[in-house]
Amino acid sequence: MFPSLEDAYRLAPELLLCAFGMLVMLIDPFVPRARKSAVTGLGVLGAALALGATALPAIHLGTAFSGLLRIDGFSVFVHVVVGAVALLVILGSEDYLAREQLPQGEYYALVLFATVGMGVMASAQELVTAFLGLEVSSISSYILASYRRNVPKSNESALKYFLLGSFATAFFLYGVAMVYGATGTTRLEDVQAAVTDGKAIGLLLTLGLGMIFVGLAFKVATAPFQIWTPDVYEGAPTPVTALLSSGPKAAAFALLLRILFVAFPAAGDTWFLVVWVSAALTMFVGNLAALVQTNLKRMLAYSSIAHAGYVLVAFSARNEIGIAAVLFYLVAYALMKLGAFILVAQLGGAGEQRLEINDYAGLGEQQPVAAACLTLYLFSLLGLPVTAGFLGKFYIFKAAVNSGLLWLVTLMAINSVIGAYYYLRVIVVMYMREPQQKWTPAPFPPAVALVLLLTAAGTIYLGLFPSAVMSFATQSALSLR
Repeated sequence: MFPSLEDAYRLAPELLLCAFGMLVMLIDPFVPRARKSAVTGLGVLGAALALGATALPAIHLGTAFSGLLRIDGFSVFVHVVVGAVALLVILGSEDYLAREQLPQGEYYALVLFATVGMGVMASAQELVTAFLGLEVSSISSYILASYRRNVPKSNESALKYFLLGSFATAFFLYGVAMVYGATGTTRLEDVQAAVTDGKAIGLLLTLGLGMIFVGLAFKVATAPFQIWTPDVYEGAPTPVTALLSSGPKAAAFALLLRILFVAFPAAGDTWFLVVWVSAALTMFVGNLAALVQTNLKRMLAYSSIAHAGYVLVAFSARNEIGIAAVLFYLVAYALMKLGAFILVAQLGGAGEQRLEINDYAGLGEQQPVAAACLTLYLFSLLGLPVTAGFLGKFYIFKAAVNSGLLWLVTLMAINSVIGAYYYLRVIVVMYMREPQQKWTPAPFPPAVALVLLLTAAGTIYLGLFPSAVMSFATQSALSLR
């Protein structure tokens, strides 16, 4: 039973996601193979209703379950992002699952359950609650990464993901235990009070914060904890890669923001240097490794690492402008990566046979619409004007410059130039190379076409009219303090 009806309103998205996740699993065995689209429709309906239900917590702001969860503008913003990601991933997965002959019901249920964990992470106001959300999301992600059970590469990558993820979870939980030992509490506002009043045990608190950062750094794939990312992104089913690159990463960044800015603002000098170094290292590791990749999924994986470094630059600003820049960038990044990976999933064909960059030679002539969409996503990842990626980087630059982080801004600019090479290389191959094999243009399924339309339109819209989303992000950042 819920302590109050208000708590039910504040947890409405999670309740709907859980209900539809269980419903999909119960109904799927009784649906004939020829009518599996009904299962997809149920998954889409659940994700859509949960996304729409974010209006309820937006109206009923406050704490839930005796203060374990905090529903504010910040958590509502992240709920909208992860809810939209889940909806688009489910929409873009039906044709892939049918083509690869993979079970649909369990897949949609796992996506919905993973989204539940992401929502709890975004709202957690207590460290053990954050751990529970992290684990719900992670366990679902581990299973999804190995969903192609008969593909050795998929099983190998999932095993690496599970083992390294378990170590990261242990670091996070051990860090929580140290913070509790240093402050006597795991509630973020009480930790802040203990740190501000000087009642916390200094060394133990620093070690705890460091271990929590290590655990979350693994989830967002920042150096030197990014080693799992290229293998998992390459081996996982491509729609799952689309999910991993956007939803869980947004939720983990949101949790890290809440921990650093709510529980440890007085320890800003302690974590600032760590974040600064991690940002610089992550940008260079991601971009330099991407330069030599020949597999498109691995290249996009290293690109994801580099973009995690860009987000950490905004963290280093340590102000509301930086938080708003992080939130805006997470929206832009989700649109770019979702669109790119769903498109790659469609173009890869049966068994994901066409994933090498050279396989895309001549795509601009044979499938011009698909090539144009991929070009748009790559331009946005690069940060060219009139795209969401450009303004995302602009807001990060602005936050960092206002905080006097000129060296970090310079490193980010250098890395943006490095990134131009491998993004433009794919575009050159698509439009300026003769195809090595003849592609037979096939019409895109309506659901995939809708996902590409929404992500491409969103990428252009945020590049031209960012004010509404940025205003929402700014108000959400203010509510975090």
